[in-house]
Amino acid sequence: APAMVMGDMVLFEDEVNSAMSVALDGGLTVTALHNHFFFDEPKVYFMHIGGEGDPVSMAASVKKLQDKIHEIRAATPKPVRSFGLAPFAEKSNITGKLIEDALGKGMANGGMYKVVIGRSTKMACGCTVGKEMGVNTWAAFYGTDDHALVDGDFAVLEGELQGVLKSLRGSGINIVAIHSHMDTDSPKMIFLHYWGVGPVADLAKAVKAALAITK
Repeated sequence: APAMVMGDMVLFEDEVNSAMSVALDGGLTVTALHNHFFFDEPKVYFMHIGGEGDPVSMAASVKKLQDKIHEIRAATPKPVRSFGLAPFAEKSNITGKLIEDALGKGMANGGMYKVVIGRSTKMACGCTVGKEMGVNTWAAFYGTDDHALVDGDFAVLEGELQGVLKSLRGSGINIVAIHSHMDTDSPKMIFLHYWGVGPVADLAKAVKAALAITK
């Protein structure tokens, strides 16, 4: 008979994204990612998961997720403190054209480049909130064209979240938070915060691929 699974996975920073990929690949949904504490060391994150379907299959997916966490924890009993990436340029110098080709016109500032794409929803008062009120998807780029970082938010509807997560993780982009920003909004907007490293053109294409899943 069909069944439902819901729960939390308690993760260190270096476990979050590998664990999330295993959950998504196993047919589980990832519905939230956030901290529960202040001043904890090492920092602990809670990843909320769910799923519906065959209970044996879902149990197997949860087991794979737990196994991945145990694998990482066994390899690094003390959580690593960074991604171990090469340092970024002291002064950013991004070629905006590389981003515009994928995401459209943005804003250049001090060698950095940012693109903002507005969305909208309604609040209980009946008023519409959109781009100027912070309901937007955005991507900001820093570094050089061959070694840059991108960070930003995706504003997604409930039915878009899993597809966007899978797309970003498939492109090697890290997810750092999943939560709501508002109450009483309809349709409900969920915000996911992301962070990735690579050549600018590849990062822009990764964001574009995830954008294509949203309406």
